[in-house]
Amino acid sequence: MNYKTSWDNLTKIVTACVTVLYIGIFLQIFFGESELTQGSTYVIAAILILSYGITYAFRPIDYRVTPDKVIIRRPLNEIVIERSNIAKVEALQADQLRWSFRTFGVGGLFGYFGKFYNFKIGNMTWYATRRNNAVLIKTTKGKNIIITPD
Repeated sequence: MNYKTSWDNLTKIVTACVTVLYIGIFLQIFFGESELTQGSTYVIAAILILSYGITYAFRPIDYRVTPDKVIIRRPLNEIVIERSNIAKVEALQADQLRWSFRTFGVGGLFGYFGKFYNFKIGNMTWYATRRNNAVLIKTTKGKNIIITPD
């Protein structure tokens, strides 16, 4: 069974704003009057393209549940969780994720994914596209995984 991953309003706003900002910077460094050297112009452009592309490649596309696996599909690769490795699955209330801190990840551009921390839950890996409808998957190895299916 497939579950879609729609974006919340904050994801839509952040993605639109960052896209416009990156395009603006890109246009300014190549077509605007700038004191930058040609080499630094290419370095800045490469950083912009790489950061945007990497973020896009790691965003969750959808979730697939099979009889023996939970698959988090992403453009670059899939995350496969064997159902035999799942200790518990729990639907979370919105306030249970309040005060979660991003420790290494993305917080709005194409979704919320990467490493997060919460005082109630502990360390978590998010593969989310919104901040509601969260499902916590606890593995037998003690990992906490957050997904947000429609």
